[in-house]
Amino acid sequence: MKRHGSPGTAFGRRQFLEATAALGTLGLLPGQAESAGLPLEFDGSQFQLAAPEPNPKRGGVLRYAITSRPPHFDVHQSGTINSLGAQGCMFDNLIRRDPRDSGKTIIPDLAHSWQIAPDGKTYTFHLRRGVQFHDGAELTAEDVKATYDRIVRPPAGISIPRSTLFTAVSEIKARDKHTIEFKLAEARPPNFIMSAFASGWNVIFRKKTLEDNGYNLRRVVNIPGTGPFRSVRRVENEVWVMERNANYWNKGLPYLDGLEFYHALPFSPELGSALLSGRVDYARIMDPVSNRRVRATPGMSGTDFYQSVIQATWVNAKKKPLDDPRVRRALHLVLDKNVLVEVVKDVAPMMVGGFIYPFSEFATPRTELAQRVGYRTDTAAAVREAKALMAAAGQGRGVRGLDFIVRDVASFKLWAQAIQAMLQQALNVECRLRSVVESVWFDDVRSGNYDLAIGAVVSTLLDPSDYFNAWYKEGGSQNYSNWSDPKLEPLLPQIDSEVDSEKRLGLIRQAEAIMEQNPPLLPVAWEKIMDGWFNYVKGHVPNEYFGIYDVVRMDTMWLDK
Repeated sequence: MKRHGSPGTAFGRRQFLEATAALGTLGLLPGQAESAGLPLEFDGSQFQLAAPEPNPKRGGVLRYAITSRPPHFDVHQSGTINSLGAQGCMFDNLIRRDPRDSGKTIIPDLAHSWQIAPDGKTYTFHLRRGVQFHDGAELTAEDVKATYDRIVRPPAGISIPRSTLFTAVSEIKARDKHTIEFKLAEARPPNFIMSAFASGWNVIFRKKTLEDNGYNLRRVVNIPGTGPFRSVRRVENEVWVMERNANYWNKGLPYLDGLEFYHALPFSPELGSALLSGRVDYARIMDPVSNRRVRATPGMSGTDFYQSVIQATWVNAKKKPLDDPRVRRALHLVLDKNVLVEVVKDVAPMMVGGFIYPFSEFATPRTELAQRVGYRTDTAAAVREAKALMAAAGQGRGVRGLDFIVRDVASFKLWAQAIQAMLQQALNVECRLRSVVESVWFDDVRSGNYDLAIGAVVSTLLDPSDYFNAWYKEGGSQNYSNWSDPKLEPLLPQIDSEVDSEKRLGLIRQAEAIMEQNPPLLPVAWEKIMDGWFNYVKGHVPNEYFGIYDVVRMDTMWLDK
C-alpha cells in the first residue's frame, strides 16, 4: 500500500488531495467493501478544513428546524437524530467524515495523523496539541482512552449501540499525552475499523466529565465538548441555542456566530411550513409535499437521500405466543409492505425491503425480493401460508389484546393503524395501540414492556457486520425483540471475519434466509430523508448523504446574506 509521509513530516496540499482521494475507499460507497488504496500511514498535520466554496462569509445565526426531543443527552447511549441532530456541533471525533463530499471521505479531526500496522492489529492516532474542552480543560490521550473504554466495554447499566463495531479491540493505551493506540485481538478490514472511528456518534468526552457523572451522561444537558459550538440555552420541545466556540482548535472555523435548533416533528407539515414561511433557514426530515413546494420556489433548494434507518415492528419474543417462530413469520407475511409504503407516501418517502439495507451491495436484488412471499404486490400466497402457520402453532382462532406501542410520529401512527387492520383481517390478531413519546418508547422496548412496538433504529455503517450484531445478535444493543436463533449466532462471527467478498455474501444470504423463517422483527420499510433550505445557506453538500449522523457539526456552513 502507498505510504503518505509520517507524523511530523511536511505534507503538501497535492499530497493531501492524493491521499484523501485514496481514502475514498473508506466511504460508505457500494462496491467499496475492501481496503484497497487505504494508506497505512497518513500525515494530516498540515490539513485544515474549510468551506467548499471560496471566500465564505463570517457571522450570522443559522436557524435549523429538526426533531430535537432527545430521550436523554448521552450521545453514545443514543440511537436517534433527536439527540445528535442538535448536539453534534458541540463535539469532535478522533477522525471524521468530510462534510464537503457528503461524508464519503475520512479526514483528520482531533487526530491529525494515524498509522495502521501491516498486520492490521494496531491503530495509532496522533492527537492535536492545545485543543480545549468548553470548560477550558486540555484534551489529552487519556480523554480519548476513557471515551473509547466506555464505548468498547460499557460499564454496568450503560448501553451503547456502537459497541458492536469494536468487538475486536482488545486493548486501548495512551502511549503519551498526545498518542493513543488501539490493539485488535484479530484483524478486521481497515475500512470497517476506520469507518467505525469516524462515526459521528463516537464523539470524544472529557475523562473527568465521565468520572464526575458515574460514566452516565443521560441527564447532563450541557456536556463539555471540544466542538465548534457550545450550548447557551435550551427550552424543551422548542429551541436549543448554540454560540460559536471562540477557542476552537480549527482557527478558521466555524463561520457562523451561532445556531438555533428549532424542534419540529419529522415529516410534519409544521416543519415544512416553518421553512416555507422563512421562520427557519434549513429544515431536515421534511414531508414530500412541502419538499416539492420548496424545490418549486425561487431562491430555495431541496434534496432527498436514503438513510441508515430501518422502520420496523419489533415483536417481544419473550412473550407467548410471540415466542413461536411460526407466529412471528405469519405476522411478517401478512404485512403488505407495498401498501405500507403507499400509506405514508405523502408523509415520509420509503422503500420496500427486508432485513438488509435494500439499497446496499449486500442486499437481495429488489427484483428478486419482489418475487418472494411476503413482498409481492399480490398477497394471496402470503396470507395462505400465514394462516397455515398460525394453525400449526395452535393460534388458528387468532390472538387477543396485544399491547402495540407506537412512537409519537405521524408515519408510525399511520402505519400502526394500517398494521392493526392487516393483522385483524388476515389472522384475527387484535392489537391495542398505545402512542408514546420517544423516551417512553425506548424505555419500554428495552425493558420488554410491550408485545408489538413500531419505530425505527439506526446503524452506523451499511456493512452487515455493524447492524447484524446490534439488531439481530442475541444480547445485541438494539435487539429490542429479545430474539435469538441458534443457527444465526455462529454465522455472525464468520461474516465479521470473512475477507473473500463472494464467500462473505454467501454467509449474509444464509443469515437472511434464517431471518425470513424466524423473523427477529417485522420489516416495514426503509427510509428516505428530505432536506430543504434557502439558497443563501452555504457550506453543505447533502445531495449524496448516507449517514446524516456523520455530518452534523455545521462547522463549514455559512450564510451568504
